[in-house]
Formats: sequence, C-alpha cells, structure tokens
Amino acid sequence: MASSVMKLTRSVRSAVGGFKAPSTDGLGLGLMGHYGNHLWGSSSIFLESMGFPTGGLHQVLSQQQRTFIQMRTSLKVVDNSGAKRVMCIQALKGRKGARLGDTIIASVKEAHPRGKVKKGEVVYCVVVRAAMQRQRCDGSEIRFDDNAVVLVNKQGEPIGTRVFGPVPHELRRKKLVKILTLAQHVA
Repeated sequence: MASSVMKLTRSVRSAVGGFKAPSTDGLGLGLMGHYGNHLWGSSSIFLESMGFPTGGLHQVLSQQQRTFIQMRTSLKVVDNSGAKRVMCIQALKGRKGARLGDTIIASVKEAHPRGKVKKGEVVYCVVVRAAMQRQRCDGSEIRFDDNAVVLVNKQGEPIGTRVFGPVPHELRRKKLVKILTLAQHVA
C-alpha cells in the first residue's frame, strides 16, 4: 500500500510540475513530508484517469482493504470460553491465510478473570465471521463487519457452551455442526 502511494505521489508530482512552495495559509506538511495539501483537490482529473476515485488522496487511503486472516490479525472471540480477543499465530490451511470456517492457532491477548482460558495461552480457533467476502453457491456474497472466532480443542469441539451473534451456514459443509447448534443465529 505504501509503495503504491509513493508511486502515486511521484506521478502526481511529475504531472502537475511539482509541489508549490510552503505558504502561510495554515497548511502543514502533507503526505510524504511535502507541503501543498491543496494539490490533491486540483488533480482529481489526473487521479480519476489513473483509476482512483475522485475526492482526493484521503478517500483513496481511507478505503479498507479486506484480506485473509493472517499472522498477527486480531480477532474477536464470540463464545463464553473466557477469552475476549485473540491474535492469529498461524493459519492451518492455505498459504495466504484463513477464511470462513478455517482453523487457526492463536494466542489469547485479553481474557475474563475467571474464564476457562487465560491470557497468553495458545489455542485453536475456528473462524466464524470474516470481513473478507466469500462467494456462496447461489452467486451471492457473504461478508461480515468484523473478524470473529470460536475457541475449539484439538479435536474441533468448542470450548465454550454458547456462541454469540450470527454464524454462516457454510460451517455445516466444513463439518462444524456443533458450533452451528450452539449459535444464536445462523445466517
């Protein structure tokens, strides 16, 4: 992402003849340590021709990139096992990362004081909600607002006794029926 922004900055700078000199109108240093915050609004035609949406660089940078769940991804725990947040250590399937229904190894970062798992434990988890979209058989796509997991043991059985929030029915194909039975809502 940073390298594409640098390329964009260089190409915009060369297209409009460089940045203007610092002025006293209250504009501070812009992106990449250069002055001239006014440049991005005036070069929207150039950005649009390069395939970027109009509205300036702030709109390009504010778009969220939805990717696989990979190493160091922070995930919400949606069961009553005692953990609040975990961080992915390794995705057990695939090179790029984990998707909906995949199993990961994670470290517990936040936990309730009297829960079944403690902070710092290494646990197995199943991804039940992912921000990255997934194509369904009927052609529709499913995408959630957050990344969430359910803690499981090595045999794949859930540690908690309840699962909060919606869970996609694609878990049935991955043979995770026990998680579906504990879920409040199947999407």
